Amino acid sequence: MNGLDLIPLSESPQKAKDFKSDQEVRWCPGCGDYIVLNAVQAFLPSLGLKRENIVFISGIGCSSRFPYYLNTYGMHSIHGRAPAIATGLAVARPDLSVWVVTGDGDALSIGGNHFIHALRRNVNLKILLFNNRIYGLTKGQYSPTSEAGKITSSTPMGSLDHPFNPVSLALGADATFVGRALDSDRQGLTEVLEAAARHRGAAFVEIYQNCPIFNQGAFDALKTDDGESLLLRLQPGIEVDGRIHDPSDPDPTGAFALSRIEGRTPIGIFRQVERPAYDDLVRDQVAQAQASAQPNLQYLLDGHDTWVVE
Repeated sequence: MNGLDLIPLSESPQKAKDFKSDQEVRWCPGCGDYIVLNAVQAFLPSLGLKRENIVFISGIGCSSRFPYYLNTYGMHSIHGRAPAIATGLAVARPDLSVWVVTGDGDALSIGGNHFIHALRRNVNLKILLFNNRIYGLTKGQYSPTSEAGKITSSTPMGSLDHPFNPVSLALGADATFVGRALDSDRQGLTEVLEAAARHRGAAFVEIYQNCPIFNQGAFDALKTDDGESLLLRLQPGIEVDGRIHDPSDPDPTGAFALSRIEGRTPIGIFRQVERPAYDDLVRDQVAQAQASAQPNLQYLLDGHDTWVVE
């Protein structure tokens, strides 16, 4: 089943401007969030969905202002808990396309458990993690993805922490869709977002995003002409270190090895496999319970005062 099969389609063609809200976009000049927002607003019309059947849920952080700027339904929720709230919505409303927008601090620090369990359960939602390797909203403390030795306001002598690799973490949680993109790579970002939107189950996309105020140039090495040599653009069938990349392989070993490759930064789709979605299974279970309860309910309605247990 396609991830969009149960969602009503728009009755008329849509454009990017249809997905722009009346709110003034307020991020710092040069923030990568602007690029991601524009990319999302531009690709959403291609899905052909009714705007009232699309929901963006965020936690706390710079990226979490995202729902304000989209002319869809949305919710600015609780620090780290956006996946939990989105799970409830996805289970209750199969007619919605549910998205989570989060940052490296929001998702991987206070929200770590919610993040990995949403992926493990394979809930039918899409998680966009804006990774700028810093806490931007709270003025530049180190985050769970900051490199070791990072000097920040909270680590003046350098961070002692070993950073998370979000893609490796998602693959370790057995996520069924895992991708990565650069904020400045409009085409690559759009391709990954479109594939994630159509995936049935939990889709995770890490987006490298620049913070010009507190971590300027964190990904500059990847964004120059010379930086192209540092990128590994993933395509099915590409050979890397003697291994053929197959994102549909049920065994995540190859994708995990790609996520740990030294000297190059893979972008694109690491994994894309099929597994029953958690919310579909929950609704099936509820339907079975209702069906089994119906004979007993009728028995009571017929005037009997005991419950027959089969």
